[in-house]
Amino acid sequence: MQEKSPDKLTHFDGDGRVHMVDVSGKAESIRTATARGSVAFTKEAYSALRSRGVKKGDIRLVAELAGIQAAKQTASLIPLCHPLPISSVKVHVDFNDARHALDVTASVKTTGQTGVEMEALTAVSVACLTIYDMAKSIDKGMTIKDIELIQKTGGKSGDYKRPDS
Repeated sequence: MQEKSPDKLTHFDGDGRVHMVDVSGKAESIRTATARGSVAFTKEAYSALRSRGVKKGDIRLVAELAGIQAAKQTASLIPLCHPLPISSVKVHVDFNDARHALDVTASVKTTGQTGVEMEALTAVSVACLTIYDMAKSIDKGMTIKDIELIQKTGGKSGDYKRPDS
């Protein structure tokens, strides 16, 4: 896959004015995207979270639900994203004992004229923020880390897979 050069940003026209990209000429195809991120805790806070949870409820379940909801709202949050008919969103939050973290992965699927990378990244971001909100009483120093696209399929630009995943 060829990377776009920095002077070819698609959300700016030839005069440097911002615009929403016209995708009407693109063929519809099945498009998927998967993103990940994590929330790292102190060892003590992670142990407390792992053994007792938080008072606000099941942190993983609530974060997964928040991520799904966020994916569906991406076009409302990111100004130049197209509203898409999302056919599937899966968000998983898993304990990572080795890193004292909660790892978040989101996969999004659509059949459309543009991809769902932003929806997957938004799902992960909001799931991580939800974890922070729910656990801030036990660790205000937790760190949201490494939110990144790990793969995408479909569309004119073809498939992408992050080399380190």
